[in-house]
Amino acid sequence: MRTGIVLGVGPDRGMGAQLCHRAAEDGYHIFVAGRTLEKLEAVASSINASGGKATAVKVDATSEEEVVSLFKTVAEVGPVNLAIYNAGNATMGPIEAMEKEFFEDAWKVCCLGGFLFGRESVRKMKETGGGTILFTGASASLRGVSNFSAFNSGKAALRAFCQALSKEYGKDHIHVGHVIIDGAINGEKIRNLAPDYAESLGDDGMISIEAIVDAYEYLWRQPPGGWSFEIDVRTAIENW
Repeated sequence: MRTGIVLGVGPDRGMGAQLCHRAAEDGYHIFVAGRTLEKLEAVASSINASGGKATAVKVDATSEEEVVSLFKTVAEVGPVNLAIYNAGNATMGPIEAMEKEFFEDAWKVCCLGGFLFGRESVRKMKETGGGTILFTGASASLRGVSNFSAFNSGKAALRAFCQALSKEYGKDHIHVGHVIIDGAINGEKIRNLAPDYAESLGDDGMISIEAIVDAYEYLWRQPPGGWSFEIDVRTAIENW
């Protein structure tokens, strides 16, 4: 059976969870991975109840031991065909007030975690003839912005790593893609944590989760004769 992993899954009406649902609909036994087991199990249960195959796994993306263990667990079920790294938060703050640990933690989640995930993906995929590895980026991947220096630095480093990964392992039939999410996502997180901001943006000012997932699915379905490395997704009214 084809297997897939999404690392960085939160509430069901979040991007990570919706990527899991779509991959399960596409026939993957999807491993729902992240930090909060209760949320992971809720997503997996929903998929299984709908006739799909899903397994929840609690993983710290910055722990080498836990990431290695995750891929071993998945490989016991079947070849790792699809791997999506969706971990990371838009950490913010002024540079002069920033502690070393704050900057370092942002880099660890955005970049170090991406490296561990990418390395273990290619190790497994080379054994079984290839696969697709996708990473979640942001507008911060392309440019520095005031008050987001830690997030900018981690995301820009992740994008450069993804380019290297793609060029190094394309010959092994491993498709690496990077998706730039340019704007607020219309999901549970923003509506719960920043309801006033969500209301000020309105539905037209937030990116549809379904549209984002469409972009990922487009990438994982691409044939080797026509691979894309990067896609950006934003609303029609985003000022970019």
